[in-house]
Amino acid sequence: MENSPIIIALNLAAAAGLLIWAVRLVRTGFERAYGNNIRLWMKRTTKNRVSASITGAAAAILLQSSTAVILLLAGFMSAGAIATRAGLALVLGADLGSAIAVQILNSKIAVLEPILLLAGVTLFLRSSRRTFRQLGRILIGLALIFVSLDLIRLASQPVAEAQALQAITVYLSGDLITAFILAALFAWFVHSSVAAILLLAMFTAYGILPVDAAFAMVLGANLGGALIAFVLTLRSELPVRRVVIGNLCLRGGGAFVGLFCIAQFQLSDLLQGMSDEQKVLGLHVLFNFSLVMIGLLLLRPVLRLIELVVPSRAAFDGQSIHRSVLDQAVLNQPERAFSCARREMVEMGNRVEAMLREAMDLFDVFDQRAADGLRDEHAKIARMANDVRVYLSSVRSTDRKEAIGTRAFDLASNAVNIETGSDIIARKIISLARRKHLEKTNFSDQGKAELLDFYDHVLRNVQQGIVVLMSDDVDIARSLVEQKETVRDLEQELEKKHLIRLSDGQTASIETSAIHIDLLRSLKTLNSSFATLAYPLLIETGELLESRLSSV
Repeated sequence: MENSPIIIALNLAAAAGLLIWAVRLVRTGFERAYGNNIRLWMKRTTKNRVSASITGAAAAILLQSSTAVILLLAGFMSAGAIATRAGLALVLGADLGSAIAVQILNSKIAVLEPILLLAGVTLFLRSSRRTFRQLGRILIGLALIFVSLDLIRLASQPVAEAQALQAITVYLSGDLITAFILAALFAWFVHSSVAAILLLAMFTAYGILPVDAAFAMVLGANLGGALIAFVLTLRSELPVRRVVIGNLCLRGGGAFVGLFCIAQFQLSDLLQGMSDEQKVLGLHVLFNFSLVMIGLLLLRPVLRLIELVVPSRAAFDGQSIHRSVLDQAVLNQPERAFSCARREMVEMGNRVEAMLREAMDLFDVFDQRAADGLRDEHAKIARMANDVRVYLSSVRSTDRKEAIGTRAFDLASNAVNIETGSDIIARKIISLARRKHLEKTNFSDQGKAELLDFYDHVLRNVQQGIVVLMSDDVDIARSLVEQKETVRDLEQELEKKHLIRLSDGQTASIETSAIHIDLLRSLKTLNSSFATLAYPLLIETGELLESRLSSV
């Protein structure tokens, strides 16, 4: 019974599922504990192509995912903080870093599995500090990766002897295109090329996959990894999409060239003195290293070609006519009506995010027309918020037992919070930028760097608030509320640093002191207005107790 095909398949599927989840556990642990630090580090180390690719590789090793690095990059590129060439170099480096991460996870550090698991559980359960708890999460994830690989090895032993499977693998070795496509689809489906490559290496090690078929599937998994980022950034800003499409062209084109070479030549003979498993992992690293080298040389022509394929369109006009999605015909269907209200608030949130980006640009070069446009945009957001409140007050249910009052109130409160964020930008932040312009003053270099870093923190949380509205993701909601306290502490720390510069008599700091402090506090208040978007969801799921996050 233990060797029946159903049991074997279940064991393999369970082990593969644990591997996929463990990889995600490590990635989300790094994102939650060190996400902001990684973002700022990426921003500061992408001044040229070489340093950008090294930064991308290091970030991908930490996050166990090149896709996670691309999503972090998207925020910076949308704000104009990273140039397109540096962005593509960073993504190519991230692909190489992801391949190196696979090598590390498949190395002899697996012998530390018990220590990692024990330390991780201890940190997660006994520590009250968020960073230590997330470090525990990372260690647990690493240990579970090694556990899942051991389970795959055990489950694979009887599979290698199955005649039916041998027939399939023989077919795949003769049909490399099918093997290539299957691996690409699998990597895209599990949203992790790291997990896909680890699985292929395990299957090759136990003779389930012939080396040639495994080579083709490694290349397919690389294509699938590039497709993940392509799909996730379809609605991103134009520079982001150009970078992702450039990566897809280079990685996908390289994968097809590699597939042709595998079909024509015995590439496995080039990796002598290595086990089949090491050959598979070696090809993965060699492929991505080659892409980095070729890509850095061809950055300019590749991006020029992408610009022809994805031409610039007229910039989005924040003052364009807004078509409301508040459908009056579904007011007697609460679920559909609430969905309409949420979609409208997502649009409001997107507009506030765009306002924040443009408002911060005014501190460099003040433009009165742009400032007036932002105030007009606030007026439109205020009207949208009022329309949402009126709409929610009209929602009715034919089922008298269905409680809709609380949900309508929560959504209306969220609309008010988004409008509050817009008001802070239109009335306070723009006024501070205008005041700085009229007084002809400049922030000190250190003060300006601190303000931009703080703005990056707040911008990320604004984006997270919009995601919570869209997805009801409890993990993101919890992280958003945790960030409220982090931003408060950071604001206090930056105020202290500013006061130290004042005591040192720095002229630039003295001239801009009031503007500097007011801008910090305005950004903190804006952050709070978006953090509260997570409250209704966390209260509903029991994650928020008496205005505090539960420790579970």
